[in-house]
Amino acid sequence: MGKNYIFIGLYGSGKTEVAINFALKLKELYENVAIVDLDVVSPYFRVRDVKERLQQRGLTVITPPEAVMRADVPLIATAVSGYLENPKYKVVLDVGGEKGTIVLGSLRNKLVGATTYLVVNTRRPFSQTVEEVVKTAQDLEALSGVKIDYLINNTNLGEKTTPQIIEEGENVLQEASKLLDKPVAYTVVADCLQFNGKFAVFRIERFLKDKEVKA
Repeated sequence: MGKNYIFIGLYGSGKTEVAINFALKLKELYENVAIVDLDVVSPYFRVRDVKERLQQRGLTVITPPEAVMRADVPLIATAVSGYLENPKYKVVLDVGGEKGTIVLGSLRNKLVGATTYLVVNTRRPFSQTVEEVVKTAQDLEALSGVKIDYLINNTNLGEKTTPQIIEEGENVLQEASKLLDKPVAYTVVADCLQFNGKFAVFRIERFLKDKEVKA
């Protein structure tokens, strides 16, 4: 496996939940795993909101202080670059908001060889059609300067999610994948649901059940 993994997505995509679960699965295989909170937009759910729980599970949680997150991009980049360069660590970055994406761009030279995932929830605004997903991918690549390697289908309506809803998301991402020439890595499915679809299933533990659609 690679060393650094990036999760990006629009507000409401659920990328934070996916990034956390990805980091926990890495922890099952590797001793040193860090998750970096570069989400500067979501008021609903950020890695820092469950920092203690993740530390108890053995993750190193990097959450730049609020003062730093509001500061200039170079200051934020300095707070996380050491882990990106440390060969002993697998690092997962949860990137949110325009500023977070710009920070990602400033770290490009330290992210050579990183794997970038675009998390998509087709039940959220600006992600409901093939055309919108394609535009989102292209816009985020242009803003960050980082190439997206894979798409992740995280279509859900929280506790109201049904297999049909997930399948509808798969259909949208299947077509977007063809247009973007980027494979779909996973379909995300909560532990409580039974689902087998077109893509590999990535089962996750929900960390913020009451706001899971927003995260």
